[in-house]
Amino acid sequence: MPGTLYIVATPIGNLEDMSQRALRILGDVDLIAAEDTRHTRKLLTHFGISTPLISYYREQENRRAADLIERIAGGASVALVSDAGTPGISDPGAVLVRQARAAGLPIVPIPGPSALSAAVCCAGLDPGSFLFLGFAPAKAAQRRELLQSLKASPYPLVFYESPHRISAFIRECSLVFGERTVLWAREISKMYEEIEETTLSALTERIDTAKIRGELVLIIHPGTVEQPPSGDLDEILTWYRDHSGLSMKDACRTVAADLGLGRSEIYQRALAIWEKR
Repeated sequence: MPGTLYIVATPIGNLEDMSQRALRILGDVDLIAAEDTRHTRKLLTHFGISTPLISYYREQENRRAADLIERIAGGASVALVSDAGTPGISDPGAVLVRQARAAGLPIVPIPGPSALSAAVCCAGLDPGSFLFLGFAPAKAAQRRELLQSLKASPYPLVFYESPHRISAFIRECSLVFGERTVLWAREISKMYEEIEETTLSALTERIDTAKIRGELVLIIHPGTVEQPPSGDLDEILTWYRDHSGLSMKDACRTVAADLGLGRSEIYQRALAIWEKR
């Protein structure tokens, strides 16, 4: 019989958030695959758990996943943990889970702490819908392109961000989105926990990167969605080019559906308009 892959959530700060079930599983499995074995060993030592550890970090996911799948298929049970929170949510784990599912191996989640759910539950989102985007791209051009594509989104946008990039990220959000309400959370469940709702402009002025430790969660509320003009085709296409964040292809598809026109006709006009940018 094969073993089982357990996806185990661990505390994001406060060790009292460690569940009894998670402790039992970590003590019972044959092996724990950890994002950082040094970090996880401290957690296990605190709770008196001596299960063997193996490293499982992003740069070696494919190689390590193949080894773990072989072990699980051979009967070993493995617990996957990240440095904090729930594995597979902007942390290593997706490769292993996909391979385990493809191999028909049992996968059992052990729910628990998550920075995402902790921040969202404090945001008062109605009706609870949001768009989770994890970490924005590290390169400025790609980051700006992503933000532009989200400008017209009707959903609150949830991002993770690192301390050394947070100032630049907030400035770019302010430039792209304009004034928006934003909830930001840091040090969740720790001594200096801070969860505050403010505006992008206010946050841009006051955030001090030097004083920030640990990853942050930002929830950017949607702004007022501008509507395209009702004028002639060129005016409508120009608006989509400058304000919608859509690619030319997607803009043509949207305009064709709205106006009941042939897409080829719209595409030719769009080519000329996009070339003027």
